[in-house]
Amino acid sequence: MDCIIIGIAGGTGSGKSTFTNRLKERFSDDIAVIYHDNYYKRQDNVPFEIRKMVNYDHPDALETDLMVKHLEMLKNGEAVDCPVYDYSQHNRSDQTIHIEPRRIIVAEGILLLADPRLRDLCDIKIFVEADADERILRRIVRDVKERGRDLDNIVQQYLTTVKPMHYMFVEPTKATADLVINSGMNDVAFDIVQTKIRLLLEAGAHE
Repeated sequence: MDCIIIGIAGGTGSGKSTFTNRLKERFSDDIAVIYHDNYYKRQDNVPFEIRKMVNYDHPDALETDLMVKHLEMLKNGEAVDCPVYDYSQHNRSDQTIHIEPRRIIVAEGILLLADPRLRDLCDIKIFVEADADERILRRIVRDVKERGRDLDNIVQQYLTTVKPMHYMFVEPTKATADLVINSGMNDVAFDIVQTKIRLLLEAGAHE
């Protein structure tokens, strides 16, 4: 199978997950999606209070070696069982997600384009950006509603790690992207990407 990997990166709350979810809804099982966030390192022997303070926005917090291996396997037509991260526990859960190889693989993550190995695996690289005030507001709403976080923890984490790491590791990767879009709800950008995916799927069907 001639697999095409589309990488979607961008800062926290930029809209990259929204964009990814729109692609999932549009193409359903015709594409597979793999999230860099699920590859945060396991911390079973680290106390919960310490896990809360870890810098999760630094590349070292992620087991990127495993994600690279999994993407290479998918490219080679092999299925993978990727880990699942539990945000409420700040640790990897015991569950896995079984992913079958597809013609189109969408890989998403804040630091996806920061690692040259992941970057080289991506055939199409997309960076989703948004103003900093929009991103922090979206992050607060998401972390309170979906991840069981309290406001004080969110603010402290944003100021001490999220914001500085964004400017150190995330923002510079915008220059490596093939396409930079200003919102996950940008319909023009979505139409361009979905048209490209449809053409790739049609070409794969005729191989």
